Amino acid sequence: GLNWMDPEINPLVPVLKSPWLMFHVAVIVAAYGFFGISCLIGLTNMVMMSITGKKNGNVLKARITELSIVNEMALWVGLALMTVGTFLGAVWANESWGRYWGWDPKETWALITMVVYAVVTHLHLVKRWNNPWLFNLASVIAFASVLMTFFGVNYFLSGMHSYGQNDNVHGIFTYLYIALGAVIILAILSYGRWKAKV
Repeated sequence: GLNWMDPEINPLVPVLKSPWLMFHVAVIVAAYGFFGISCLIGLTNMVMMSITGKKNGNVLKARITELSIVNEMALWVGLALMTVGTFLGAVWANESWGRYWGWDPKETWALITMVVYAVVTHLHLVKRWNNPWLFNLASVIAFASVLMTFFGVNYFLSGMHSYGQNDNVHGIFTYLYIALGAVIILAILSYGRWKAKV
């Protein structure tokens, strides 16, 4: 909305003056938003699975089914936006550097994220993997690829998209281990309760 303003404190490099930058970043960030919604819905479903009992079982099962449908729709929209955003980034790269794809870490992780979410959206096609627990767990775990693409590349890898390299990022690992532990505990609890109910 503030595109008409002049943001330059110092002259920008020509690469950042491209109109493709605005479209590429906006579409990619929108995709990340849908992936984030999918992660939150997956966590919500896993919490509901872990508190499923005899009294509330039928009601929660219906809510889990409904939220899983919304989760899948969010994943499809996010995957479509991620694909379009990556292609827009390729157009911008061709305009800026004369190449569409250069295997820069950010480009590579964007491709990995697309593949990860393509796998998650197609899990239901394999009969033995077609269950709500696995789908919701996969939608939560897949968000790690978004976090790596958005934050990890900037802080831990070097390339043309690395803007925030810093030596003081080791404290983030504590939070990552805590989040991983919480997801593992939630996955175990929800799996046990869901299998007992189904």
